[in-house]
Amino acid sequence: MSDFNPNEVVAAVESELNQFNAPSGVNIRMGGEQEEQKETMGFLGTAMGISMILIFLVLITQFNSFSRTVIIMSEILLSITGVLLGIGIFNMDFVIVMTGIGIVALAGIVVRNGILLIEFADIKLAEGMQPREALLEAGRTRMTPVILTATATMLGLVPLAVGLNMDFALLFQTGNPHIFFGGDSVAFWGPLSWTMIFGLGFATVLTLIIVPVMMLMALNRKEKILKVMKKG
Repeated sequence: MSDFNPNEVVAAVESELNQFNAPSGVNIRMGGEQEEQKETMGFLGTAMGISMILIFLVLITQFNSFSRTVIIMSEILLSITGVLLGIGIFNMDFVIVMTGIGIVALAGIVVRNGILLIEFADIKLAEGMQPREALLEAGRTRMTPVILTATATMLGLVPLAVGLNMDFALLFQTGNPHIFFGGDSVAFWGPLSWTMIFGLGFATVLTLIIVPVMMLMALNRKEKILKVMKKG
């Protein structure tokens, strides 16, 4: 069964069970790992919902602006899109538990970049700079720290993603670190690491483009509304 995905096997078994005419009084259901997986999915869904609510409350308190909060939280959708694209392009398995944990963790990481951009743009707007110039300046100024931070995080996850192992005890005793790739650790940490690498990389690149564009659209719309209200 090494050439089959466990989820595909379970789906095939459930399909056959649905077509099976069970005798009266007999109840057939999936148990074991499948039952635990469903419970984990429910827990991760709840955790994701709670984290989204908390992030929303923190952002709305910090910026006192619904539009800025929505713009920053759109990065979470970008990160999830990056995860799904990465898994699809590299034909990796969607491991529900570890991939789900990675997506929940990404929700709190990727919003940082949007906060940096919008905070800097707000400073420039307060200084009297025009919205377009303020956002361009924010992108130029914050691009380097945003990219460096994301790159450092992704590079730090690469050893976990590829299963890089080193025997430090052997290194100090014989000078040979006995480096090897794979092992049991990559099956556990690999999906989590690749999830964060794909999501963070995709969201970081698009953040520098989409967040300023959405911010400019929101500012232009606000300006038009204010003009209409003044005329009225």
